[in-house]
Amino acid sequence: MTDAAVIADFNARMAWETERRRLKPETVRAGVRNLLKDPSRGRYFVAEIQQNGKRCLVGQLLITYEWSDWRNGNFWWIQSVYVPKEFRSQGVFRALFQQVNTLARDRKDVCGLRLYVEAENGTAQRTYERLGMKQTHYKMFETDFVLKS
Repeated sequence: MTDAAVIADFNARMAWETERRRLKPETVRAGVRNLLKDPSRGRYFVAEIQQNGKRCLVGQLLITYEWSDWRNGNFWWIQSVYVPKEFRSQGVFRALFQQVNTLARDRKDVCGLRLYVEAENGTAQRTYERLGMKQTHYKMFETDFVLKS
């Protein structure tokens, strides 16, 4: 819970960088706090360093869960990925991904990892491919009751 404000800030930055969306800070903060209070909704992973004697978050990702009746297991969805610009290309996301990948593979109830990425974000797509992820044949559709285009 002590990281909630930074996680919410990272989420807002990511939304702006990837979709040019300005999120309502109070909504994002409430969303992060509510997830942290209820682990059945998901789990944040954060990367940190010591900077000037203080703990500093340098990256995050969120795991949420999707049940697959075809596989009798959960997909772990990787979401809310963010690494501040000054810490990119230093292995922060790789470390977060490898931790999540290891934890998922060690569990019998997890059947795979999934994520979605902006169609124009080639840098992120290449990163995911280098980590062994493959593009699927699915397209994503939604009806969003909160964020309007």
